[in-house]
Amino acid sequence: MRAARLRQAAVPIVPPAPFLARLAQPGVIAAYLPIAGEADPALLVEAAVARGWGLALPRIARRGAPMRFLDGDAPREPGPMGLTQPVADARELVPDLILTPLVAFDLRLNRLGQGAGFYDRAFADHPQSLRIGVAWSIQRVEAVPTEPWDVPLHAVITEQGWIER
Repeated sequence: MRAARLRQAAVPIVPPAPFLARLAQPGVIAAYLPIAGEADPALLVEAAVARGWGLALPRIARRGAPMRFLDGDAPREPGPMGLTQPVADARELVPDLILTPLVAFDLRLNRLGQGAGFYDRAFADHPQSLRIGVAWSIQRVEAVPTEPWDVPLHAVITEQGWIER
């Protein structure tokens, strides 16, 4: 899936109507800066910010440490695994909606991430947050293997639109 993702033409992920409906009340959207062929959530973030939402970006200190969501307007620096992230002393934010990159997903909205468990732990730490995967349609598979700690998504947005249970 990683190789297929790298070959995918980078087309815009346009905010679908069900996503826009969830932005009616302002909150904090946690997004990511794409790497390695990940689908770019930029238009989704723009739509949220235009509706008064604050932006949080993930910060990773090291493998195994919790991922924190920090003010997306703070200065940024290089992080582990090729990430660009807010500086360590940026203000921590609690996300109402988390956009997450995917390696693969299925129609039960199980997800396969990069394998380090950062988003699984973040979902457990923020159970009230709406969990939305952002991916290319080619990343959909018949079934994603799951473990007891895996937390399914509420929806996935691809270049073809909105998918929910």
